[in-house]
Amino acid sequence: MAHAFIGFGGNIGDARQSITDAIVCLAQHIQIHIVNKSCFYQSAPVNAVGGDYINAVVEIDTELNPYGLLYVCQSIEHQFGRERPYANAPRTLDLDILFYEGIEQNHSELTIPHPRIAERSFVILPLLEICPDFFLPNHGPLKNLLPNIAHQRITRITCKHCDCDQQLH
Repeated sequence: MAHAFIGFGGNIGDARQSITDAIVCLAQHIQIHIVNKSCFYQSAPVNAVGGDYINAVVEIDTELNPYGLLYVCQSIEHQFGRERPYANAPRTLDLDILFYEGIEQNHSELTIPHPRIAERSFVILPLLEICPDFFLPNHGPLKNLLPNIAHQRITRITCKHCDCDQQLH
């Protein structure tokens, strides 16, 4: 089994419900076991237009290889009406493989770790929530990147399973 992290986001429709439902879809896959999931976060778009995004990160163990996992993620996006009319377009649902244990690659179809982890509060904060000691190859401890994202607006959303109502940045 490989250990991986998947980022979820969306800003069209009821993104919070879409992410909740997408996590259930992921959990129903026989070769994927959800280990942990972050609270939801609301964040301003980064280099994009549209309303605020809802984001979360899920930690999994999987028997799938990275491309098999990518196929599952893209299939779930498709089920939720994901369209890709242009780069960084608003979306109903976006699933990104952020990290896949033991794999570092830079291919046009799939780059692991995700190339923009270090730049985005909506990835760093939920990832640190569920894995405080996360080490990002070529960058070091993820928590050391917090000063670089301090200017990005993000709020942890209150949910019934955790005490997540504090303003972060």
